[in-house]
Amino acid sequence: MDDFIAELRLLKAWAGNPSISEITRRIHRDWQRAGRPRGEWPARSTVGNCFQVGRRRPNADLLLAVVQALVGTDEAIVSAWRQSLRAVLGEAEAATRVSACDRLPAGLSAFVGRTGLTAQAEALLTSDGQMPTLALEGMAGTGKTSLALHVAHRLLARERTDVPVLFANLRGSARQGPPVDPSAVLETFLRLLGAPGDRIPYDLNARAVLYRQLVSGTGALVVLDDAADEEQLRPLLPKTPGCRTLVTSRRALDGLADAARLTVLPLDPDDSVELLRAAAGAERLASDLPTVQQMATVLGHLPLALSVIGRHMREHPAWALGDYYREPLLTLALEDGVRTALAASDTRLPQGAQRLLRLLALHPPTEVEIAGAAALLGEPSAVAEYHLAALAAAHLVERTAPDRFRVHPLAHAYAEERLCIDEPATHIREALARLAERGSSRDTSMRLETRTVRGLRLPIPRQHAAGDGERTSLLQQLHAGRVLAA
Repeated sequence: MDDFIAELRLLKAWAGNPSISEITRRIHRDWQRAGRPRGEWPARSTVGNCFQVGRRRPNADLLLAVVQALVGTDEAIVSAWRQSLRAVLGEAEAATRVSACDRLPAGLSAFVGRTGLTAQAEALLTSDGQMPTLALEGMAGTGKTSLALHVAHRLLARERTDVPVLFANLRGSARQGPPVDPSAVLETFLRLLGAPGDRIPYDLNARAVLYRQLVSGTGALVVLDDAADEEQLRPLLPKTPGCRTLVTSRRALDGLADAARLTVLPLDPDDSVELLRAAAGAERLASDLPTVQQMATVLGHLPLALSVIGRHMREHPAWALGDYYREPLLTLALEDGVRTALAASDTRLPQGAQRLLRLLALHPPTEVEIAGAAALLGEPSAVAEYHLAALAAAHLVERTAPDRFRVHPLAHAYAEERLCIDEPATHIREALARLAERGSSRDTSMRLETRTVRGLRLPIPRQHAAGDGERTSLLQQLHAGRVLAA
């Protein structure tokens, strides 16, 4: 809605910047011609409020009247603004749909691994801190929600039964629809805490104050799942002694003051095998443990992917273990949930970070240096580092050293899918050429022999015979027209 109001301000400037009084006069004139009763005509202050941001329930009828007062009788322009307003109000309505309750959802029946992380989380939430808040952060599919519910259920099992519990899905990474409006979450929380409807204030800050008053001293446990960012979270934090808050997010919540943060990484290799065994059935994996271990490695030990493959193995007993290795494994994992999860994180990235993620498919799924990312982008190293930091904040890459980052195997596979959809073939060839030009003469060919390069039939620099002393320049090949089209 704020974006819509910003555009409305620009429209006002485009129309010659008439005064609010003049816009009000035009609306009165138009509504009089339409036969609307004088009691419905807006006051000047009401019209002025149409240009103020921060409005949650604007008068759509009046906003369109303002547009018409600015553009006149051009119905095509008015119609375009009408459609935009409908989209904005639809998104605002979607943001008020809250999934919140006063009990925890059921956790996984067979929770695998995470012993150390569980102990850390419990210690942080039961410490002597006045208002313990713990954020579990990590890549899509690492099992943050499962871990949060596992920890929360364990805490409640050791406590008295009358501790208030509040749970909300904030839809921060939902691909369809906006994140939940914190004001709507607070309205639901207040009702669950017993506040009568006529006592619930309209203002967000006032709701937050009442919320904190009602949970103060109760020892409440609040679980906020899939948070979008710190701005969404701040009004929902109890900030009262004794209340504990457990947050999950795919974003790095650097600005969440006074909160402990734990990164939820993929599983350990042994736990990965155990999760596959739990999902597929122990008898299904008993024949060839080394192949199972290789499968878990290809999947990057990501719990969501392991669960997807385990379920497929259970439902397709005719498939031998060898049938899954390697390309079918990645394809099946992406097809049944992992792609959707990664795409949701990808959608919320800045445009430059999105492009870099796709170009990283040209680099082997190992560590990439900032200089290598800069070569892919054709940008200075500072720009590449900025975009890598955005990918790291979304947990799509991991910083392993000050100048090095690692891409998860499934994020790499997702990038491979998107590369030829979103990047022109000429840009792909140029990026590969820049990356090859900065490589060493000894191992460039070996490092760039990724399945993406092979699939696109992109030639890479080859060594001349010993003593030749020169590499064939891929840029020269490009200029000579010898690179095959993707």
